[in-house]
Amino acid sequence: MSAFNQAVVLDLVRRSEAGLSRVELIGATGLSTQTVSNIARRLLDLGLIRESGKVHVPQGKPRTTLTIDPSSRYAVGAHLDPSMLTFVLLDLAGTVVHRRHVPVEAVASPDETVARLASAIEELISETGIPRTLVLGVGIAAPGPIEFDQGAVVGPPMLTGWERVELRESLGKATGFNVFLDKDSTAAAHAELWVREKRSDQNFAFIYLGSGIGAAVVMNGEVVRGSSNNVGEIGHFSTGEGGRLCSCGRMGCLGVSVMPVQLVREAVTEGIIAGPVEDTDLLLITGRFRDLAALADAGDERADALFRAAGARLARAVEDVANLLDVDGIVFGGPSWSPVGSRYLEVLRAALSTRLAMGMIHEVELAGSVLGEDIAAVGAASIVLDHVLAPRSGGLLLE
Repeated sequence: MSAFNQAVVLDLVRRSEAGLSRVELIGATGLSTQTVSNIARRLLDLGLIRESGKVHVPQGKPRTTLTIDPSSRYAVGAHLDPSMLTFVLLDLAGTVVHRRHVPVEAVASPDETVARLASAIEELISETGIPRTLVLGVGIAAPGPIEFDQGAVVGPPMLTGWERVELRESLGKATGFNVFLDKDSTAAAHAELWVREKRSDQNFAFIYLGSGIGAAVVMNGEVVRGSSNNVGEIGHFSTGEGGRLCSCGRMGCLGVSVMPVQLVREAVTEGIIAGPVEDTDLLLITGRFRDLAALADAGDERADALFRAAGARLARAVEDVANLLDVDGIVFGGPSWSPVGSRYLEVLRAALSTRLAMGMIHEVELAGSVLGEDIAAVGAASIVLDHVLAPRSGGLLLE
């Protein structure tokens, strides 16, 4: 109870731009004056918050404002995407202090990848001059599925040879930090929660587009995980009749409908962009995907038609997600969203304007995330900070 109450107070202080006084915290939490005073003193002693000024009130003594101390602690976030390694360092307020991007030409072995991750993390921290002792830990976002309790990545479609890799333990040994592993789509949803003013009464789905596609679900301000922490494996959702042949043997699965490698392959076949392009050359695939999006933006009708067809198939899957979950909104993001987001949103809004079952009851907002391509890495670092800042739903505000 003590840890939960402390997390509640700390989270409220963090989310208040101007800070909160002890009196305001008592009113917001319902905790007693003594409990709030004890928690405030403990957080001050830990250096997590600071007294930042006085607020004069009509009656009584001026109130001391408590604010988060952003530079008191930090968290590293890493995103393992088959085509790019992304690293961010977040301060306690959730602001990106520093970032690094390491392009990946081809999928490396787990041992080589862990060594590369550990080296980049050390360089990230070293470049800022921040003492390692102030870093709370490392969060890593990886393609699913994962074994959450064991901290293992289990056969992601784009990571050839990664049948079962205990990434959390191996990276922990390589860096000396506590490591937290989560799916990239789940991490992205965490990041989206961090930039919102309130954690409560939030219901949305997050559609993550990277080298592959995944989803996450947020209900009442908390990420829904499922029995194995693998909610959101939507790559084999049906997008209707026809479509491309998937590795599972069916036609028109969502993954092959929107994956950059598939769209680039089709564009080369149709002569929209020059080839050949090796599927294993992930860095080249990423570049050609952006070239293809730039062509569409410049008015190339064939490139535009290719993306609009992909957007229409994405809309079929998004319709199923929205109707199943009855959420207030669908948020989109990830490295492969940025080049095509405006075009996809246009297609999605037109296609779903009359197709959602709850459309007569409430609006379902479709929007791109404001966090950009680094959202999974930011989310991974946010998961680390959540262990310090965020109250768990299983706790209660009790004396």
